[in-house]
Amino acid sequence: MFESMFGSLKSTMVAPERALAGRSQPIFTVPPTHAVLGTPLQGPWPEGTAVLYLGLGCFWGAEKELWQLPGVVTTAAGYMGGFTPYPTYEETCTGQTGHTETVLVAYDPSVLTHTDLLRHFWESHDPTQGFRQGNDVGTQYRSAVFTTTPEQAEVARATLAAFQSSLSERGFGTITTEVRTAEEAGPFYYAEEYHQQYLLKNPNGYCPVHSTGVACPTPA
Repeated sequence: MFESMFGSLKSTMVAPERALAGRSQPIFTVPPTHAVLGTPLQGPWPEGTAVLYLGLGCFWGAEKELWQLPGVVTTAAGYMGGFTPYPTYEETCTGQTGHTETVLVAYDPSVLTHTDLLRHFWESHDPTQGFRQGNDVGTQYRSAVFTTTPEQAEVARATLAAFQSSLSERGFGTITTEVRTAEEAGPFYYAEEYHQQYLLKNPNGYCPVHSTGVACPTPA
């Protein structure tokens, strides 16, 4: 239904004034703990924990990719980078919220460095595809990095440049990833309970990984 009604709109970024209105508070609850890691989904987390928000296509497979990394404290699926407050999945699928499917990653930077996390991000999808990943088409599948510290922002820019060089050598196009601060991107809205750690609950579920097969070098 959503595809037939909004298919022509999903690949065009909605203007803020035309976005769905949303609501002033969430209409669903978020689980208190991560179903795999057993850690708080919304915090508080140990002192020194860093948070980065990553969009790399369908958040089901993306979240699984990220929760398996050593040093990750917790992950959560959600919506970010758009205009509609407290959106639902169905609303986001219309392309009329402006959000992209995003994974919150809380991690210990003394174990998993900003560089290593971002190198994994670049290598785990194709950031040159614009408003799509593989057969998943729409603004909700765009690649994005929303940073929370100046250090993350610096590493994001450096790893993007390093990966672009490697991609260009292999014949890929220009990286289209949206890179900005979390403050600029707006709030992270947690997705519905059934989306959290979806591939643990549905081990045979949809899990595309659209890696280019190109390694991201460590910036000099």
